[in-house]
Amino acid sequence: MKTSRLYLIIPILTLAFASCEEKFSDSIFEDVPALNVDSTTYTYEFDKWLYENYTVPYNIQFLYKLEDLGSDFDYNLVPASYEKAQQVAHLAIYLWFDVYKKVVGPDFLKQYGPRIIHLIGSYAINPSQGTIKLGTAEGGAKITLYGMNPMDATNIDDLNQFIFHTMHHEFAHILHQTKTYPKTYETITSETYDPVSWSTRSEKTANELGYVTNYASMQAREDFVEVISCYITYTDSAWNSVLTQAAEGKIDDQTTGRDIIEQKFAICKTWLADKWNIDIEELRREVQYRQSHMDLEKVMNDEY
Repeated sequence: MKTSRLYLIIPILTLAFASCEEKFSDSIFEDVPALNVDSTTYTYEFDKWLYENYTVPYNIQFLYKLEDLGSDFDYNLVPASYEKAQQVAHLAIYLWFDVYKKVVGPDFLKQYGPRIIHLIGSYAINPSQGTIKLGTAEGGAKITLYGMNPMDATNIDDLNQFIFHTMHHEFAHILHQTKTYPKTYETITSETYDPVSWSTRSEKTANELGYVTNYASMQAREDFVEVISCYITYTDSAWNSVLTQAAEGKIDDQTTGRDIIEQKFAICKTWLADKWNIDIEELRREVQYRQSHMDLEKVMNDEY
């Protein structure tokens, strides 16, 4: 059976704004009431919870009902189930938003986080390439997550594969689109990036070449965010396994793939500290602690 690497595609939106001197007329809408969280317009208590936990503190729309105009029409997609949407929403607060709130500060994600999180129930499968799209980050404003329905919310490996590796990956894109990483990073393994055939590389081959995943070997910006995302979400055992395998690759007489990965990580660590005042070690410790102590029932009841 052919095994396909789950991957991400990050389109960047270019927006053009026109200016004018015309004065806007008065609103055509009269006596529009302010949003009331106790309003009966909320179909579910979940929508009220989303408003109170995403919109109010972070100015984020959490969309789970498959916004057709915000979806990719190149794929056959289905909505996230109501149960999975609830699980993902609670887990994202526990394993992502509260982590940054504790480590970086309460206003960081409010200022730099996405404005929209959109859940898709099914995978976005590209059979011609043998790949599956896990997520997108559009213009630093919207993150879309695919494959929610098959995910096991009690399995941290599933959660990382389908949500949190993707979230950290996509958010790192948002950060480097705001404050660019050092261009010297792009020269470290410039000769082995392969935007066309990266998916045919095994993880072992990619590690030996100095990449944390085969997807990282696609291009420099994917490489950069993969190092950050993998380091944060991988356990000590998983990260050391990558380094051990990478040590078997000989770049030259004095350099191994492990040396390359450690060089890349050092740049990522310094960039996060200097540009964003983020201690990646502290961030990782908090993520790893929460992963190892996760109790889904308590998370769903906000009892942690």
